[in-house]
Amino acid sequence: MSDSMSSSSPTAPEAPLVLIVDDEEQMTAIISFALETQGLRTSTASDATAARALLDTEPVELVVLDVMLPGESGIELCRSLRETSDVPVILLTALGEVDDRVAGLTAGADDYLTKPFSPRELALRVQAILRRSSGSTSVADSAGQALRCGPLRVDLEWGSASWDGAELDLPETELRLLGRLVQDAGRAVPLRTLLHEVWGTSRAEGGRDMVKSMIYRLRQQLRVQGAPADLIEAVRGQGYRVRVLPSTRPH
Repeated sequence: MSDSMSSSSPTAPEAPLVLIVDDEEQMTAIISFALETQGLRTSTASDATAARALLDTEPVELVVLDVMLPGESGIELCRSLRETSDVPVILLTALGEVDDRVAGLTAGADDYLTKPFSPRELALRVQAILRRSSGSTSVADSAGQALRCGPLRVDLEWGSASWDGAELDLPETELRLLGRLVQDAGRAVPLRTLLHEVWGTSRAEGGRDMVKSMIYRLRQQLRVQGAPADLIEAVRGQGYRVRVLPSTRPH
C-alpha cells in the first residue's frame, strides 16, 4: 500500500480525497497523477484490507475500485461498503466483462469504466460525482423544490426519495436517475440523455447495460414499498419513462 497527498493552502479547505484500490502499481500511479492534476488528493491501497483501514481513518470522499483484487474482490468490497457507507464508488472492470459491470452496479457502485480507459475521462467522472455529492449540481436544483409524480417524491437537494411517504434507500446515482425520470414523468427519456445528465458521459458503449441494471434496482426498491411493477417503463426505441399516477395522499 502506498499513500500520496497533494499540498493545499493552510487557509483553503482541503481538496477531496479519493481512494484508489488497485494492486497494479503502474495503474494506481497513472490514476493518481490524473486526479492530482485536477486538484484532488489521493490515497492508494492494493487490497480490500488496506482499503478498509484507510476508509476507517481518512475522510475519503470517493473510491476508485478495481474488480480484480487479491483475496476479496472489488465487488465484494463494494457490497460490504454499502452496508455501512454511502461513499461513491467507481468500479474498474475488464473490457467486455458485462457480468462484472452488472454485478458491480447491483452491489452498489455508482459508475464504472472498462480497462483500458482514458485517465482524463476517469478524472472527469470523479469530478462530476464529487460535484453531485456535494450538492453543487443536480437536476432541477435551481428550483429548490422536490420533484413529485403522484405518491413518488424525489428531493435531490436533500438526497432523499420516498413512495407514499415511505423512504427509499437509494445510492446517489440511483437517486439522480430516478429524479431525471420523474422530471419528465409521462415522457420517455432517451438513453443518451440519461447517460449524459446522470453519468456525465456521451459514450453509449456499455451504457445500455449500466442503465438497465440500475433501472432494475430502482424497480425492486419501489416494489418493496408498494409501487406498481410497471411504474418505470422501457419504451422500445425511445428510452425509459415514469408513469404518471394520481397522488394517494395530499402534498
